[in-house]
Order: sequence, then structure tokens, then C-alpha cells
Amino acid sequence: MVDLTGAHWRKSTRSGSNGGECVEVADNLPGIVAVRDSKDPHGPALTFSPTAWANFVCSTRISR
Repeated sequence: MVDLTGAHWRKSTRSGSNGGECVEVADNLPGIVAVRDSKDPHGPALTFSPTAWANFVCSTRISR
């Protein structure tokens, strides 16, 4: 289990437009990116390597 007590969680700037259904990301921990449900901040979090997270974010971006 990963210790996330030092995590600084942030929401997307677009989170206000979807009724509060969003995720929070903590990318300040060395070698790890954590993701959790904003409605359940004490619940489980998924963890990814920074490379895996960057690949995920790039693959989900919408072209404008």
C-alpha cells in the first residue's frame, strides 16, 4: 500500500460543469501519480507511474 498522506489533491478546472462528478489527482509524490473520486476523499485511490499517467492524459485529450 502506498502512503498518500503528503498528497496535494487537485480537481480539474472543468469539474464545476459536470455536477461534481470528477476525479482528483495528486502528482506531487516522488515516482507516483494518485487518482481518487472527489466524492469519496477517504476511499481508495488508484496509483500510476508518471509515464503511464502522461500517456493516459494524452490519449484522452479532445482536439479542438
